Amino acid sequence: MAASRTHTIAGDSTVASTLSVRAAWLLTLAAVAVSAVAAEPQDPLAAAIANPSRTQKFTLRDQYRHPLETLRFFGLRPNQTVVEIWPGRGWYMEILAPYLRERGKYYAAIEAADVPGAGQEAKDNAAALRKRIADDPAHLGKVLITELHPPQLTEICPPGTADVVLTFRNVHNWLETGDQQAQFNAFFKALKPGGVLGVVEHRARPGTSLDEMRKSGYMDEDYIKNLAAIAGFRFDAESPVNNNPKDTRDYSQGVWTLPPTLALGDKDRDKYLAIGESDRMALRFVKPGR
Repeated sequence: MAASRTHTIAGDSTVASTLSVRAAWLLTLAAVAVSAVAAEPQDPLAAAIANPSRTQKFTLRDQYRHPLETLRFFGLRPNQTVVEIWPGRGWYMEILAPYLRERGKYYAAIEAADVPGAGQEAKDNAAALRKRIADDPAHLGKVLITELHPPQLTEICPPGTADVVLTFRNVHNWLETGDQQAQFNAFFKALKPGGVLGVVEHRARPGTSLDEMRKSGYMDEDYIKNLAAIAGFRFDAESPVNNNPKDTRDYSQGVWTLPPTLALGDKDRDKYLAIGESDRMALRFVKPGR
């Protein structure tokens, strides 16, 4: 019995020793894996979105605008030449300019403020954008500003040099001024063969009339595809990334009823905040050729 008992104890000791070695080996593997993840560089686009230099009130809108998924859908890479159309006060500029700073180029094609027909909003946006750039040269100091206001100004970068042209919620403005086709023609001229046009816009119900689009700010998807086709683009793909099924599109003040504008002020404010920003299409077009 003693011999048997001694054998059992020795066996337990051997098993324990084996388990200890295996545990140490597994801990080593885990440590190596953690180290590898820590050493892996962060995705530069995600890093640009997470940059603490971004304006705080801008970052609050990430939940509606999904910048990471949207820009990935448009195929952005850090070595590209990218033109953003009418960037307003720089919501996307604060992401794109740092992302492209070292290896690419970022053009901010602003709404010209000093041409006939330019409104006060254009002047205010231009002044605010320039000030924002001046205040943060470390991240925004390489922004290239051009002006877009057909028919006077249509060259948003040297022709045929852009890899990507992006416009966010602008087409309804051009419908109002009547130069929507001239805008798309300018995008086509700016892009390289094979270059991408990315369009994000408030989405109307199919078949919405031009008059209703002007009033509401919501644009018919087929209408935008037609503008692009006339300019020479080939439709490539669309993404549901900015869809919002809560948006009923039937508000007295059009899309401006919703945040961030909240045109009705405190009236039904919580209701519209619960809906969030508008239902939006994300369309990708390509300039044919290589």
